[in-house]
Amino acid sequence: MTLPPLPDDAIVLRADVADWRAAVREAGHALARSGATAPGYTDRMIEVLDEFGAYIVIAPGLALAHARPGPDVRRSGLAVVTLAAPVAFGHPHNDPVRVVLGLAVSSAEEHVASVADLANVFNERDAIERLAGAATPAEVRAVLPADDGRTRPGTDAAGAPS
Repeated sequence: MTLPPLPDDAIVLRADVADWRAAVREAGHALARSGATAPGYTDRMIEVLDEFGAYIVIAPGLALAHARPGPDVRRSGLAVVTLAAPVAFGHPHNDPVRVVLGLAVSSAEEHVASVADLANVFNERDAIERLAGAATPAEVRAVLPADDGRTRPGTDAAGAPS
């Protein structure tokens, strides 16, 4: 796994939000609280949606909020926000969203690796349901195992293929 660490302050459970912008803001605030990003990253995630639409709603009930690497990314980070009530993002098939993941990475390569690892997690049929129903940060981390700093087989210490 190359998923970034997932500290408690990057997890928000049963957030009460009015719309998709507020949901993305919750994810952005969680990334900033965890130290992964500066607050401006949140605005950039919203700009991505304003510009490109709801393509970040990657599966029924699941949005992956992110923006390009930039100076407001202090380190790679992941945030998880579950919603008290689902909200529409404007996706024709995958709305409404119940879980918003916030992702910040420092390089395009890291983005590709993180998205691939997330795709593997969500190959499990019940992963979104388990996240949406999580009552504790530990339950969230049971679904999304973060990088624990150990080298994966076939990779070097930086996670690159060896």
